[in-house]
Amino acid sequence: MSMIMCVSIFILYKHLFILCFLVQSPHDLLHIMNYLIISVLLILSALFSGLTLGLLSLDKNELNRKISLGDKKAKKVFSVRKNGNLLLCTLLLGNVGVNSAIAIYLGDIANGLVAGITATGLIVILGEILPQAIFSRYALDIGAKTAWFVKILIVILFPICFPIAWMLNKVLGEEIPTVYSKKELMKIIEEHEDSHHSDLDEDEERIIKGALSFSEKTAEDILTPRSILYLLEESEILTKTKLLAIKKNAYSRVPVYKKDKDNIVGVLLVKNLIGISPLKKVRSIYTKIMPATFNQDTRLDHLLSYFLKSKNHLVLIKNNFDLIVGIVTLEDVIEEILNVEIMDESDIEHADITITD
Repeated sequence: MSMIMCVSIFILYKHLFILCFLVQSPHDLLHIMNYLIISVLLILSALFSGLTLGLLSLDKNELNRKISLGDKKAKKVFSVRKNGNLLLCTLLLGNVGVNSAIAIYLGDIANGLVAGITATGLIVILGEILPQAIFSRYALDIGAKTAWFVKILIVILFPICFPIAWMLNKVLGEEIPTVYSKKELMKIIEEHEDSHHSDLDEDEERIIKGALSFSEKTAEDILTPRSILYLLEESEILTKTKLLAIKKNAYSRVPVYKKDKDNIVGVLLVKNLIGISPLKKVRSIYTKIMPATFNQDTRLDHLLSYFLKSKNHLVLIKNNFDLIVGIVTLEDVIEEILNVEIMDESDIEHADITITD
């Protein structure tokens, strides 16, 4: 935009130089000068109007993110965008000034009504609508190229604009940053995945949405109910039939209880059964560490934190009456994050669990 402005001014003055040899009276020269000045003022009006909309539409937090990722354009724009009220006052004062000057110079060329209609049409179309339509689409690119011009303008108008900007800062406070809720973020992710301008794919969308929503769910939402749990009593003998039943159920961990199914005393790791001889008792093989117990209202982010810190992969879930209602494993939580069923039990199904006589 700055290049276009400079070229336009150069062409205007070139024509002015040529026309100086063609004019026949000082009155003709005055008219030519007025037309050229109005053209320059229209370019400035378009620049001020477009920069006002374009630069102020760029969020400071978004610019900071881009800067942290090495975006040089964002760094240039942020140097003038960081003080929003000072930028606003500077651009608006410049815009009002050149628009007023356009009306004055048109008044010297035409009568009052014609000048008013002409000024309105030129300012609205060439000084407002067209530049704002362009700048709104390419705010960062154009803002980076015209940052030097804005800096000069800020310095020139600083004595007038700074007191106004200072009062606005005191009365209105700092700019309110744009913060999105989780639902809004998920909607943004959906829009990015659907857009051909984004490189976000369907799997990434699913995982991100799962990560944003899993903490709102509780253990009750994902637990394996007690009614379908496969349990072993610690005094049970691991016969050939029992080992085949464990293999068929395809769980990597089996809770072990003592006498009462509410009295869970440990966990049998199915991998420890590989190559085992039958007729051994469960108590001689299972891990005698009581799984942690959580209430059914516990949120999944809390459970995930426990799993990562404790390195245990299974917890018991109790209701408000202190009765076991099911279990939750690390795999269950990860499935909620990934939004997909993880069939890790297939490894168990195809494992070589040898049962020797």
